[in-house]
Amino acid sequence: MSVFAGEMMEPARAAVPAAGANAIALVARQVSGDEWDRLIGGFDEVCQEQMHAFASTRWPDVSQEPVVFQRGNTVVGGALVMIQPLPLRLSKMAVVKWAPMLASANGPDADALRSAMVERLVEDYAEKRGMMLSVLLHASPGEINRGYLALRQRGFRRGSTLLFPNRYLVRLRLSDDELRKSFHQTWRRQLNKAEKSELEFEWAQGGDIEAFKTLYASMTERKQFPDHSAYETLDALMALDEPLRPELFFVRHEGETVAGALVFKAGERAVYLYGATNDKALPLRAGYFLHWHVIRWLRDHTRAQWYDLGGTDGFHGLHQFKTGMVGTAGVIRPVPPVLNYASSPWAGFVGNAAFTARDVIQHTRRHLDWLRSSKARPDQAPHIWDEYLQ
Repeated sequence: MSVFAGEMMEPARAAVPAAGANAIALVARQVSGDEWDRLIGGFDEVCQEQMHAFASTRWPDVSQEPVVFQRGNTVVGGALVMIQPLPLRLSKMAVVKWAPMLASANGPDADALRSAMVERLVEDYAEKRGMMLSVLLHASPGEINRGYLALRQRGFRRGSTLLFPNRYLVRLRLSDDELRKSFHQTWRRQLNKAEKSELEFEWAQGGDIEAFKTLYASMTERKQFPDHSAYETLDALMALDEPLRPELFFVRHEGETVAGALVFKAGERAVYLYGATNDKALPLRAGYFLHWHVIRWLRDHTRAQWYDLGGTDGFHGLHQFKTGMVGTAGVIRPVPPVLNYASSPWAGFVGNAAFTARDVIQHTRRHLDWLRSSKARPDQAPHIWDEYLQ
């Protein structure tokens, strides 16, 4: 991540609910990690980073507080809040990634519910417990990230931004003909060639995960891409029950596994988590064949509206491949900057200082990794976030 230096401009005004408008009274209650994972499986906005099974493995030194929000007896949403102690135990910071999540994202009061959940988080963590509250929101399929602008208007201040924040979203609710017409011409041409290569697509079982691990290890060694993913959480994810357990897919050629993918499919946004190929996959165009069938499988077997291909880590080749698949029907949208709220100057000072120190350390480690190894380096320019264009 990189640090934005200062508050250079006011956010653009948009039709988002003002703080306090249409206020909704919500009850917040903290639940166990197991109960949390059971509850959020049916949420429209569920994502893997908000699962306790994922977060406790990915960030083992950070305590997790799963908070459920209720209106009356109805659960309307929630947020997995991670409590990060700051250096020298000067303070603590409450971090919320890809949340708060709505159980139902399409109701007429969705914006008001989201604002009400934010108010409870501000009250509980910033005001009562004196922490800086740090929120990172999803890339929004819409042209305007309404959640981001609402938080800015609430008083959240812009913090760190991802170096390569673009996320590539494929629209799923299309017919086969509409999907193929949406793909860019080059992508569609490569898919046509793949379909003549006698490839076979397989929806695999969780017990086949070892075959995927072997394929993934071979690929990362061959391509020399630095791996900054959460791959170490794979076993914890595959141990989950439905609907949170990811789906595993393979492409085979003459009985040999040449490509595989692991896809999170709960909620309205399916996410491409990990992919792997062997040496034979490229000339066979197995990646094109794999994603084409994954898209159709998600459309036919889930309620997902979008297939999130993730980012590129700055590699132009990945950008070209994913852009062609997004096509004319999908969208490419950036993850917005982190937004921070502190009710006291001290909490804001130590929280922002911790973010700055973390960003410097992460950048230094990446540069040292590039200097000390033969791994491929990013070849895309870093993204510049402009609030007036969001």
